[in-house]
Amino acid sequence: MSMSKTTNTYNRQNWEDSDFPLLCETCLGDNPYVRMTKDRFGQECKICNRPFTIFRWCPGAKMRFKKTEVCQTCAKLKNVCQTCLLDLEYGLPTQVRDNALKVRDALPRSDVNKEYYLQNVESSSTDNTVALGEVGKATAPSDLLMKLARTTPYYKRNRPHVCSFWVKGECSRGEECPYRHEKPTDPDDPLSDQNIRDRYYGSNDPVADKLLRRATALPTLTPPEDKSITTLYIGNTGEFMTEQDLRDHFYQFGEIRSISMVAKQQCAFVQFTKRESAELASEKSFNKLILLGRRLTVRWGRGGGKKDSDPTGAGGSKLVGVPGLPDFTGAVGGSGLGGFFTGNLAPDVMAPPGVVYYPSMDPTRMGGGGGE
Repeated sequence: MSMSKTTNTYNRQNWEDSDFPLLCETCLGDNPYVRMTKDRFGQECKICNRPFTIFRWCPGAKMRFKKTEVCQTCAKLKNVCQTCLLDLEYGLPTQVRDNALKVRDALPRSDVNKEYYLQNVESSSTDNTVALGEVGKATAPSDLLMKLARTTPYYKRNRPHVCSFWVKGECSRGEECPYRHEKPTDPDDPLSDQNIRDRYYGSNDPVADKLLRRATALPTLTPPEDKSITTLYIGNTGEFMTEQDLRDHFYQFGEIRSISMVAKQQCAFVQFTKRESAELASEKSFNKLILLGRRLTVRWGRGGGKKDSDPTGAGGSKLVGVPGLPDFTGAVGGSGLGGFFTGNLAPDVMAPPGVVYYPSMDPTRMGGGGGE
């Protein structure tokens, strides 16, 4: 690559010099004391072919070194990470995000038009708080993005590559080898054929195709047949989520009767006054409810069960009494055994305990006469 001032291929005034990269939390790693090396104009951008500042770092222990692949101007146009080229807000490929937001970015691909377009973008950008291009103008929320969004870092993406010498059985480094000693994936797998340009422009991206197919097969939450159930189960609430946080979200769907927090199980139960409100809340919150950075699980609560007049319990077979023993049905306050098993209220006054009968106390059990 020619770097002379007289070359017409590059305009040195438009070379990018930055002090810090634009990275997602996954690529940056979990080490708060990460150390980076900076190389001014060390490489061409994979999209616009302009020299830019390269950053190189190790995300964590037993991870591979990573570096920035595209310049910050190209990353701001698509609101993506400079290394993995995934969306900075949702952690998804640009093809999935653009399909969900109905965004069509017609970026020029020829050298002259691309350079002129980037110059206009850089002159119009004021700060780094808003995404440039059509992505920054898309403000309508998308249910698909909320369902597929990754809210927590996925550090396994930073693992070293598979050792090709170990696959051949020729690796002599042993435990000191910086690469993974694992069986590689199927070479015919579409995910093994990826490139940066398709990921950036959102065309023929196998990861995006896999996520879009998964979106069509996502499960739905079916309301229970019992119309008296108006309670929703909210899981994965964590330790710091309060009742007011849940009330601020669910009040928009209807009047709330009560909210019960179960701190030990990290869950909660939200009960509405109307069934229509509960159905609307479950439809709008299932698989897309994120509060305080946590993805919450939304399910329907269980009903109390139907009461049964069968004295044996809920639909069981009738118990057979022992011959020669008195019948205790209805002996306690007229409610009998049915009142105990169906959960009815106990009587005000408990009846005194009677004589306990055993089969061995029957005088006719061995064939003898009862009056003798």
